[in-house]
Amino acid sequence: MADLETDVVVVGAGPAGENVADCVVRAGLTCVVVEDHLAGGECSYYACIPSKALLRPMDLVGEVSRVPGLELGPVDVAAVLARRDEANSHLDDSGQAEWITKLPATLLRGRGGLTGEREVTVTAADGTVTVVRARHAVALATGSVPIVPPIEGLAEAKPWFSRDATTVREVPARLVVLGGGVVACEMAQALHALGANETTLLVRGDQLLGRVEPFAGKLLADSFRESGIDVRFDTEAQRVERGPDGTVTVHLSDGSKVEADELLVATGRRPATDGLGLDVAGLGGKGPVEVDDSMRVPGNEWLYAVGDLNGRSLLTHMGKYQARVCGDVIAARAKGEADDRPALRDTADGYGVPQVVFTDPQVAAVGRTEAAARDEGFDVRVVEYDLANVSGAYLLGDGYKGRAKAVVDERRKVLLGVTFAGPGVAELVHAATIAVTAEVPLDKLWHAVPSFPTVSEIWLRLLEEYGL
Repeated sequence: MADLETDVVVVGAGPAGENVADCVVRAGLTCVVVEDHLAGGECSYYACIPSKALLRPMDLVGEVSRVPGLELGPVDVAAVLARRDEANSHLDDSGQAEWITKLPATLLRGRGGLTGEREVTVTAADGTVTVVRARHAVALATGSVPIVPPIEGLAEAKPWFSRDATTVREVPARLVVLGGGVVACEMAQALHALGANETTLLVRGDQLLGRVEPFAGKLLADSFRESGIDVRFDTEAQRVERGPDGTVTVHLSDGSKVEADELLVATGRRPATDGLGLDVAGLGGKGPVEVDDSMRVPGNEWLYAVGDLNGRSLLTHMGKYQARVCGDVIAARAKGEADDRPALRDTADGYGVPQVVFTDPQVAAVGRTEAAARDEGFDVRVVEYDLANVSGAYLLGDGYKGRAKAVVDERRKVLLGVTFAGPGVAELVHAATIAVTAEVPLDKLWHAVPSFPTVSEIWLRLLEEYGL
């Protein structure tokens, strides 16, 4: 057993943990980063990066197909998978590990858990135990893990989860996907385009992407069906079995069944709290680790939690944002400086989180949906516009389909939320994020003139519809 002492211990070397370490080291503090898998985290190797590498060719095929005079041949699946391997560094984290050590910070490989106040015990793969004590703070950034629904026979059938889908080596000809959220939609469409000709999406609810505006989920479902994906709403899997030949049979709530070569379970994720020793801090259970707006765990002045672990938003960019807040506030408190500056508090989660779903059509949204705004008691007015009627969208090709929706707080005349659905709308969401989080009055937005002919002209059309 060895002992280490440092200013800050970060448990988890994903994007959130890396950003905490970067901030505290830049402020002059020492830091130990603990990681039991790959430095760089889920996003770099199994989620954001490889999934988008798989989706990009499909996105281009859709874009080219809408422009007369252009043609693309069949997708080269081997080339796409090779590009994916390049994007996720062939699951080799040496580059990220080197980045951490050059901060400089100490990267400690092993499973870390709290064993006392400001104390983390790390057990390496070879059984070596190291106790790390922090002079100032411990920041937990262990991310999340897939939720495994309690379906008879599911575990025995050895289904795929998101990691299996994004690191696929051979695309199955027949694929069943459980779920209707982001992972389910993105991977169903990507794998279908890469050769899963019989793809079936089983959705418990009545729409795709249940947390966004319903029109976006409908546009996506229509696109899925046009491409040959079988989308079944209000359908649950009740029993799963894998036969001797490898075929997976899913028995459904309506009495029918569907067969496939692989079953992808994409029914959500939960905070990765297992083995963290949260009882040391008076915490327990499997739920998110509650934090205040400085990312500190109430009742524990030395303990912080960022990213998926705190449950505020399970998105990489929000975890990195929280980590910057956390790292800077830890440094300020360690130095006895003021810790109440606006930059040292998480306010973005309260205004609304930006998100992009990289399907075709893309879905990009920020802030509250109409239903959420009404539930919170806002005086709401809604404005919608057909994106296909914007000149910039027309020039992107024939058959462009898309829609935009703005949710307005009528009392203050500011935007509460904006949703876009259509090809290429990912690049529209940051302007909406600025408008929502900065609470820009609509009469000010009127003077933010969009360039012609671009899809950004949707802002002018929405404001005209509103009456400005």
